[in-house]
Amino acid sequence: MAAQIDKVISELRDMVLSGALQPGERIVELQFSARLGVSRTPLRIALTELEKEGLLERLPSRGFRVRSFTVDEIGDAVDVRGVLEGMAARLLAERGASKEVLEQLSQAVEEGRNLLAPARRDPNTTVDARAWGQINRRFHEILCEAAGNRALLSALEHNNKTPLAGPAALTLPSTPSLLETPFVLRAQADHEDLLRAITRREAVRAENLMREHAYRSRENKRVLLDSLRGALSAQPLLADHSA
Repeated sequence: MAAQIDKVISELRDMVLSGALQPGERIVELQFSARLGVSRTPLRIALTELEKEGLLERLPSRGFRVRSFTVDEIGDAVDVRGVLEGMAARLLAERGASKEVLEQLSQAVEEGRNLLAPARRDPNTTVDARAWGQINRRFHEILCEAAGNRALLSALEHNNKTPLAGPAALTLPSTPSLLETPFVLRAQADHEDLLRAITRREAVRAENLMREHAYRSRENKRVLLDSLRGALSAQPLLADHSA
């Protein structure tokens, strides 16, 4: 069931990000369960997950519809996230992270390093970017929680409701390609640098690293969205099915 749900999430996300599903378009369960070849249960779970990512909004009369958003809106929200998470990194480094927090961050970094080891050896290797995305989310959540600032966490929660603004939101196609490999490798390197700065209590460096990390995330999302939408324009039949 979990694999089927992940597949449905990926396919629906592709449809939204590529423009195959237009802003305001309603997701009818019966229609999309037939279209995707799944029962309503995994479809409902997938729709709820995409609502959390900000790509869909729940309708008062039941069901979901595609949210309207622009690349600039995503970029603005990622910039704000960089400022807030940069503050969190600075606070944590200034205060000094506990042994437990450092162990949790180190574990996330090590998992990312192991996952990406084949791509480090051979840049022509595709990576499981979605699996790394979960590691990425955990790293960011641990760091921000450990900063111990409730107002900061509240601001982050509000900001990350913008589609694709949060650290777990990846604009990646359901079929991995070489395009995202260098992006993910660099993001992993950023995590390693951040962990060192926090461990050494280099507060200013930690803040700047996090803000640069967010800047790269913003630019990468632009490239990947352009790639997804370019792929759609090369497949007219997919656009016809979305009507």
